[in-house]
Amino acid sequence: MNVTWSMEAGENLVDIEEFIARDSLERAIRFVDALIDHTEAVLADNPRSGRSVPETGNPEIRELIYRGYRIVYRLNGDRIEIFTVFEGHRLLRLNELGVDYH
Repeated sequence: MNVTWSMEAGENLVDIEEFIARDSLERAIRFVDALIDHTEAVLADNPRSGRSVPETGNPEIRELIYRGYRIVYRLNGDRIEIFTVFEGHRLLRLNELGVDYH
């Protein structure tokens, strides 16, 4: 499985890293690298391992949780498209998907 990250997801990872870096740049880099590695390793072997995202009502839009962050994705043929990454305490804003989710 080929995992692709949207521009939105990439920008969110930069924001997460910048936020954590306020305390420790080294820890921030390690965290974001671990989030990416974990996501790609899990999804490459088990693309349907995440749960359906409740906000969408679409079983094809799924998410993994990694240390309090929601990683929202869709399986598209032989590709996994990561749409967004954000703190798990907030709800997904549907405009973050950048696709038709129905």
